[in-house]
Amino acid sequence: MLIRAAALAEAELLTELAMRSKAHWGYDETFMAACRDELTMLPHELEPCRTTVAERSGSILGFVTLEGSPPEGILGMMFVEPDAIGRGVGRRLFEHAVATARELGFERFTIDADPNAEPFYLAMGAVRIGTAPSGAIPGRMLPRLAVTIPDQAARRAS
Repeated sequence: MLIRAAALAEAELLTELAMRSKAHWGYDETFMAACRDELTMLPHELEPCRTTVAERSGSILGFVTLEGSPPEGILGMMFVEPDAIGRGVGRRLFEHAVATARELGFERFTIDADPNAEPFYLAMGAVRIGTAPSGAIPGRMLPRLAVTIPDQAARRAS
């Protein structure tokens, strides 16, 4: 599996991947329509959001964004093709995001997770720190998680 920066021309492909991945959890058409703007990737956003894709045999299997500036960032989006869920793609993307955060000097990043994705993030070492309002669905609350970047936190403490 190749992990690489997203190309500007891939923004629409990533948007559609995000929509398929979100729909995998059984959300209805009304819910999905409400999420479209929030899940839309625009070409000019890819680089500032540090958008990274996982690719195998020329097919994009998933992507992740790491936003913000050290010391604290945001894992803004992480989506995997439905038929690749459970095959290590998310783990590789998450590990890449943590490594990138470490290289850039982040001490931690937060994740406003879909409730269906929370168990994955917890298994990856995230901890729940509260809730956050959904940007797409009024009144819906999402788990807010945090990931501490071990090397950076230890460096700052010493």
